[in-house]
Amino acid sequence: MSAAEVKNLPQNLPSGASDMAHIVLTFDNNKLASALYGQFDENLARLEQKLGVDIRSRGNQLTIKGSASAAEQARRALDNLYGILQKGADIGQSDVDGAVRMALAADDQLTLPTLERKGKVSAAQISTRKKTIYARSLNQDAYMRALERSELVFGIGPAGTGKTFLAVAHAAMLLERGMVERIVLSRPAVEAGERLGFLPGDMKEKVDPYLRPLYDALYEMMPADKVERAIAAEVIEIAPLAFMRGRTLAHSAVILDEAQNTTPMQMKMFLTRLGENSRMIVTGDPTQIDLPQNTKSGLVEALRILDGVTGMVTVRFNEGDVVRHPLVAEIVKAYDRDGKLARGLGAES
Repeated sequence: MSAAEVKNLPQNLPSGASDMAHIVLTFDNNKLASALYGQFDENLARLEQKLGVDIRSRGNQLTIKGSASAAEQARRALDNLYGILQKGADIGQSDVDGAVRMALAADDQLTLPTLERKGKVSAAQISTRKKTIYARSLNQDAYMRALERSELVFGIGPAGTGKTFLAVAHAAMLLERGMVERIVLSRPAVEAGERLGFLPGDMKEKVDPYLRPLYDALYEMMPADKVERAIAAEVIEIAPLAFMRGRTLAHSAVILDEAQNTTPMQMKMFLTRLGENSRMIVTGDPTQIDLPQNTKSGLVEALRILDGVTGMVTVRFNEGDVVRHPLVAEIVKAYDRDGKLARGLGAES
């Protein structure tokens, strides 16, 4: 293999250690191998910690020892990371964690076309001129592939799972490739409500704080000057949901973020804006609804009403897909546990 060569698999092992494996990988580029290992072999140490294996480096050669399944998972993760480096990208701890998640999920992909020969997992990717994003979990992989194939995709799940970031990255890629003529990004300005008129500044200055996460994602994928020019030329439009009424959005990549804060009527209005040769992506977290009490969420209603509609794909993320700081995943888990406990107590009272 161009990336790595498996020299030995389970070999002469002592009695009782039949589940142990010994894998040797040889990399064909010393510079990339060094980047793979990380400073002071920190990436290898992280793999050891995550997978419970022992990894020793000697020049461009690695020896992996551990249970057969864990050693194979480490091999898959290293192969994934080395492939990223070969494409000219850098890797960090979050990439290592993502490679581990993909390696652990590889067995679940045996029935999917994402699994290549020899157990090599091919993670979905989104490429723009500024950077390439690789899937860091099985659900991210499914989401990115759904974005490629479907005209309407719902990305549902907690904060930090990459729902909005990947949606904006995909839209930027479509724009760069000429597959759409513009990008339309929208959010409901729920927090402002009727107080919006009392905020200082013109309308753009009033709503920008609510749309800032969309700007941030754009700047990650495109050079800042290009983003500013595209916004000025209205090739990229970032607007609150209320501005969508009465429009038909053709030849566009249209994203609705924080969709849990729409009302059912707002959601219906937005979904029916879909025009010819357009893609629509809806993201949100049904556990983070900021609507007034007793107001139904348009996202929750849409997921119920549209279930089974041909051409729509829903990808659900969970705390295992959180790709921010590891502590974020623990925070999400803690709140989820507390919410389940509260609902259980409420049911008993």
